[in-house]
Amino acid sequence: MKPRGFALVSAIFLVVVLSLLGAAIVSLSTTQHVSGARDLLGSRAYFAARGGIDWGVYQVLQAGSCAASTTLPTLDGFTVQVSCTASGPYDEAGNAVTVYQVTATASRGTLGAADHAERQLQAVLSKP
Repeated sequence: MKPRGFALVSAIFLVVVLSLLGAAIVSLSTTQHVSGARDLLGSRAYFAARGGIDWGVYQVLQAGSCAASTTLPTLDGFTVQVSCTASGPYDEAGNAVTVYQVTATASRGTLGAADHAERQLQAVLSKP
């Protein structure tokens, strides 16, 4: 007795296994690409928020103002919302010191979308 169709069954099995392996590689590659793109958006959001913090600190230290809330012009597609709160003055060894909290939130895209990124930074500073 000779086994018949053994080569055909083996060939079909091999094609199915290789197809599944190819699909897994494509899926992994796509996931890695999306993850890299989101990481880049997160870095851009961080630096846009950092720019908002720098702007807010400048307003406090140089311009002498603390705006409750300001929206900065779009930075690389990110909307940056900067807010500032002042408290005090407090007595520090005979000197009146005001404490400021500057918060910057950079966001882009809609929540849940693939292009969504958001970062929020805070800085606390004091000024005599």
